[in-house]
Amino acid sequence: MKKYNPEIVFENDLFVAVNKPAGLLSIPDREQTQTSLKDILLEKYGAIFTVHRLDRDTSGIIIFAKTEAAHKFFSQLFEGREIEKYYLGLVHGIPSPQKATIDAPIAEHGVQKGFYIVHQRGKPSVTDYEVIEENKMFSLVQFQLHTGRTHQIRVHCKNIGHPLACDELYGDGKPVLLSSIKKKYKLSKHDEEERPMLNRLALHSYRLKFTDAGGEIIDLKAELPKDIRALLQQLKKN
Repeated sequence: MKKYNPEIVFENDLFVAVNKPAGLLSIPDREQTQTSLKDILLEKYGAIFTVHRLDRDTSGIIIFAKTEAAHKFFSQLFEGREIEKYYLGLVHGIPSPQKATIDAPIAEHGVQKGFYIVHQRGKPSVTDYEVIEENKMFSLVQFQLHTGRTHQIRVHCKNIGHPLACDELYGDGKPVLLSSIKKKYKLSKHDEEERPMLNRLALHSYRLKFTDAGGEIIDLKAELPKDIRALLQQLKKN
């Protein structure tokens, strides 16, 4: 089993903010077959409380409370939308306009469990997006979530025709290969087949901003993981 050593972005007596690696569950699933980030933190701190979660393949900042009072405080912040949530993602193509608000209600699919769609019977769902870097094949986009629906960014990206790279549910799910970017790509002598540059959902929770119980503004950031940074470098070269 892969050993994870998640980076602590910030902590105090009330909460801990962790940069979750892609592929690690935020909290245990029903089967409990895999270690989750919460399990790792429970081992370290003894008591830990779930405030929100990230999809397994989404990397980036996630907060866990250390006390029941802090858990209540953060739960109210999230419910009252008093926490600013920013993500970075790689989408196929270049969204137009390059800056806009997607206001489209999201509902779970009637037949397909765990799959969500834009539908008028859905819950209000609002995402701001802005293109940060563009390339013919992919664009780096910043998203700000104003609601917290399951798969919200993924569903909204699909809805505007620019799904996230490597999204198995809402996009083509194909890995990003260097040979698809680089014109004169040659496979190295040692490799029988090409290893993907990116083979997981290209979405990263990079910033959370809020006012804590003492009135202090907390602004937390986690830089893009290596795999996405490396892919952006290649896109700039070609």
